Amino acid sequence: MIDAIMFADLELAKRLERAEGFACVQFAAARKKALPDCNSEWMRRRDADVVFDGVDAPTTQTFGLGLFEQLTADALAEIEEFFLTRSAAVMHEVSPLAGVATLGLLCARGYRPIEISNVMFRTVDSPARLDRDDIQVRVVAADEAQLWAAVSARGWTYEYPELKEFVEQMGVLMVAREQSPCFLAEVNGVAGAAGGLSFHEGVALFAGAATVPEFRRRGLQGALLEARMLYALEHGCDLAMMVAEAGSNSQRNAERQGFRVAYTRMKWKLDRS
Repeated sequence: MIDAIMFADLELAKRLERAEGFACVQFAAARKKALPDCNSEWMRRRDADVVFDGVDAPTTQTFGLGLFEQLTADALAEIEEFFLTRSAAVMHEVSPLAGVATLGLLCARGYRPIEISNVMFRTVDSPARLDRDDIQVRVVAADEAQLWAAVSARGWTYEYPELKEFVEQMGVLMVAREQSPCFLAEVNGVAGAAGGLSFHEGVALFAGAATVPEFRRRGLQGALLEARMLYALEHGCDLAMMVAEAGSNSQRNAERQGFRVAYTRMKWKLDRS
């Protein structure tokens, strides 16, 4: 039992942030592969992942800042230049385990927090089987990217239809990413929910789960979680993670499935006003 305990410490934070940074890089890599002339780029500075995937892309940011190596003013200035020369806002997802020195440097350079999320984790183990013969979950093939993206977009943008095209584009890239299987949950052969995974060094990042309105409250998200957990186990992962808005329904749903909060993370944006 003692061996099974995972502590929410610096080593855990490094695994979680590296896994999400990897997933972020894979979005940019997938876009670059599909559109060789696009300006998506990525790099490592002070061992943090620095990604530009378009001016308005949610993946244009950094992960792991100050976590793997101490952040310096010179390194931060170089990272800022990377974004500013591409006309992008400068944003960093920063774990509190990066320490007060990192946060102090961000404050001194005019950053402000713009988003708060909880990074959550649990061990990967064999899930309880749901007795639902009418629900089937499967990994989509590469040529089903548009189908997966359409289901995902309908689930995410039901109340925000103006975002549908953007979410569909991100969904196609999500299917195209490396080490990132995407899943569909179907009811009697009709696709009703979508969810994704990203693997990195034994960490399975659960993300992108959405259900279309007419199939909600029918157990599809539970079936998706079960299938993805089993897939992660079969592919050698020992750690599962999710990220949710602090105090949200998504966080509560994750906690019902055995996830617990590792730390509360802030996104920081350089204020150039």
